[in-house]
Amino acid sequence: MIAWLKILHIASLVVWCAGLLVLPGLFKRRPVGEEGPDLWRLQRFARATFVRVVSPAAFVAIGTGTALIFAREVFAPWFALKLLAVGLLAAVHVRTGYVIVGVFRPEGAYSALERWFTHAATAAVVTAILVLVLAKPAIDLAILPDWVLRPGGLQSLSERLMPIP
Repeated sequence: MIAWLKILHIASLVVWCAGLLVLPGLFKRRPVGEEGPDLWRLQRFARATFVRVVSPAAFVAIGTGTALIFAREVFAPWFALKLLAVGLLAAVHVRTGYVIVGVFRPEGAYSALERWFTHAATAAVVTAILVLVLAKPAIDLAILPDWVLRPGGLQSLSERLMPIP
């Protein structure tokens, strides 16, 4: 059972990450200031790719990853960093969805700088996830502040930063 979960998790991650790397290239193909059937066809293709392929793959990747957490009982410091990286990948995913909406408006555009920044950010997050999963580095918790390691620490920190009168 765990082997099938891992296979599904890895396959869906591959589709999710590949989609996030491919979509900025589609956005760059948007002709600036033009409208018509070619633009609408590109928009339909980009939206369909995001909604019907990339987003379901993200959902399956996160779902199977969550199942694997409990099936394998992975509770280690490196894993917390991996979850942070997955959260960043989800943020890239959400931003990509917003770009799809904005880039195909009549005044919409997508610059080469945006495309390269998105590619670099996505590649960096995917690389961080791979390094954390494959290396499983030992992380010394002593470098963290005291409030991180104490139950209720975030609440006490927020009370100090934002006192309630």
